[in-house]
Amino acid sequence: MIRTLLLSAFLMSSGTFFSQNLKPVTYKDGSQKLNGLVTSNAGKKLPGVLILPAWKGIDDEAKTAAADLEKQGYIAFVADIYGEGNIPADNESAAKTSGYYKKNYEAYQKRILLALEELKKNGAVPEKIAVIGYCFGGTGALESARGSLPVVGVVSIHGSIGKDQSRKNGPISTKILVENPADDKSVTPEDYNNLIKEMNEGNADWQIITYAHSKHTFTDPKSPDYNPVMAKRAWNHTLMFLKEILK
Repeated sequence: MIRTLLLSAFLMSSGTFFSQNLKPVTYKDGSQKLNGLVTSNAGKKLPGVLILPAWKGIDDEAKTAAADLEKQGYIAFVADIYGEGNIPADNESAAKTSGYYKKNYEAYQKRILLALEELKKNGAVPEKIAVIGYCFGGTGALESARGSLPVVGVVSIHGSIGKDQSRKNGPISTKILVENPADDKSVTPEDYNNLIKEMNEGNADWQIITYAHSKHTFTDPKSPDYNPVMAKRAWNHTLMFLKEILK
């Protein structure tokens, strides 16, 4: 128990330290100002990873992931999906705002595409880009694949995997890794089975890894759901996947 608490404290403090090396990037969707972050290796010709944050916008987990990815030799860009002036202040507003983009998936895909363009402008090799996302961002990772956005692969980390069944399944050329906590109450058996059906009908290269004794936000050190053992395994699986498709 003490070791777990110490590890959590270390991860939270190291995330704050490393995130200081991230540089702000301002971009726009029409008149809407967006405020992303890019790693300090921007400008070099390297593989790129776009990070889609959870439902409250850019947070420490996304920043820590960016810093870790830079150490692995990637340019990482943390996307701003909501835009300046629209960042949720609490769970209720986060549910409402993220719900809008889940329903209006084309608007979500557009914001992701704009962030991908910024990642390219900051040096990422266009043919070597992947997307990873947490929670609401995990939904965005899957939408990147569904929308045939110009990425090699996507990682959905405890994302909402369900899709409106009125949407037709289409071909999926993007490689997909889904990291699914076994005890995530927001994922129904129907959602799970429909996702497998969608990926199979799309002839996708896909994999789902399920993490035992893990609730929804099991990778976030600040969450009561945090499971340090499974979080480490999930991150190692993410790095393995990225290495395979980008290097």
